[in-house]
Amino acid sequence: MMEIYQKQSFKDSFKIYFDKRMLRILLLGSISGFPWVIIGSSLSLWLKEEGLSRSTIGWAGLIFAVYAFNYLWAPLIDRIKIPWLTNKVGHRRSWIIIMQLIILLSLIFWNFVDPTKNLALVITIGLIIAVASATQDITVDALRIEQIGENEGKSMQAGAAIAVVGWWTGYKLGGVVALNSAEYFQKLGFENYWQITFLILGIIIIACNIALMFVHEKQKNERFEAQKKTDENIQNKLGRSNILTKIISWISGTVAGPIVSFFKKNGFKIALGILCFVFLFKIGEAFLGRMSIIFYKEIGFSKTDIAIYSKGLGWITTVIFTLLGGLFAIRSGVIKAMFLSGILMASTNLLFSLLAWSGKSELLFAIAVIFDDMAAAFATVAFVAFISMLVDRTYTATQYALLASIGTAGRTTLAASSGAMVDWLNGDWGIFFILTAVMVIPSLIFLYVIKKDIKLSEK
Repeated sequence: MMEIYQKQSFKDSFKIYFDKRMLRILLLGSISGFPWVIIGSSLSLWLKEEGLSRSTIGWAGLIFAVYAFNYLWAPLIDRIKIPWLTNKVGHRRSWIIIMQLIILLSLIFWNFVDPTKNLALVITIGLIIAVASATQDITVDALRIEQIGENEGKSMQAGAAIAVVGWWTGYKLGGVVALNSAEYFQKLGFENYWQITFLILGIIIIACNIALMFVHEKQKNERFEAQKKTDENIQNKLGRSNILTKIISWISGTVAGPIVSFFKKNGFKIALGILCFVFLFKIGEAFLGRMSIIFYKEIGFSKTDIAIYSKGLGWITTVIFTLLGGLFAIRSGVIKAMFLSGILMASTNLLFSLLAWSGKSELLFAIAVIFDDMAAAFATVAFVAFISMLVDRTYTATQYALLASIGTAGRTTLAASSGAMVDWLNGDWGIFFILTAVMVIPSLIFLYVIKKDIKLSEK
């Protein structure tokens, strides 16, 4: 069933952003995006400055692959309560706090490790951060979705836009703090300037946890009741009531229930088409993003330059175009927004080819970053709105995690070869960026085939 549009004035559409719930969603998005600074830009540049190769840095990015598999334990996050803490701060917030604590402790441990002497341990700690962050995302996304009513389609799209703004705020401004801190302490003569930077990032994590206490969490008793009913139905089919059947029914309801619900709602062929589209959509962006900071460094930009143009300027651009992208999705429909953003992603990647062939140019760098962030903003808000509107509220965390992780699978597992691809091209960055532009085309073909049968509610 195609999307249902209800046209409204631009003013009325924009007013949705001023809903007080959007501020909570902004914070949740920031919490979700911030860890990517740690295991993305910061870790990559740290390893680069320690003399490690592009291929090594690219393969180190495999730690992001855990985001592609967090749906495997998402059902447990949906159902298992943290002793004492859940009763004090709520089911969702308790999980976020625990994961934030793990990330904080990992940053502290990084201070005692030299990547040139023990790369394996550095990557292991990075993997722990990635697992904690991926687990955190499960409950952050669920809490975000649950801030909006199930039948508030336009508010859900606005919430998706604000969540993306928050994510990029955590990622971009976090990157500004990280890169400028590293540059500052390096110029002061500190050899362990990255370790000092990681401690500063740890302070930001503490601040995020304090702010989290202002995010309202409703007690979703109906969700637990629906999950319990599913367990009982499975147990009845087993024909007996004992400890073993209760365990089997709980596991089956926890793991299989969300997947069966998704395929039942959409039909097997359409559900499979949705999953293929989600997997392929942002692969090109991921290849570019994984190697971008290495590319900037190799053509002569400093950490401060990268912080200003890629992070600071990029954040402003992202915020503006995310909000505009949200408005476009609200007024024109999320499917149209997906097509437009896909075309934009492919087109803007070509600007980096021009930068590679022209050499260091601050003007072209700024233009490439602006248009790339514009495209990424449109794509991300459309993508988040799209999968948010597909989930069943009985299995909010699990289904969203499943869809998001499938999208992440392409961006992480395949993009880990980005460094090896650049080396295979003998460092020809121009050709590399052209290839990233071509990568979006298959996903748009899948979307075109299934667009008329996708069941979304955009009231």
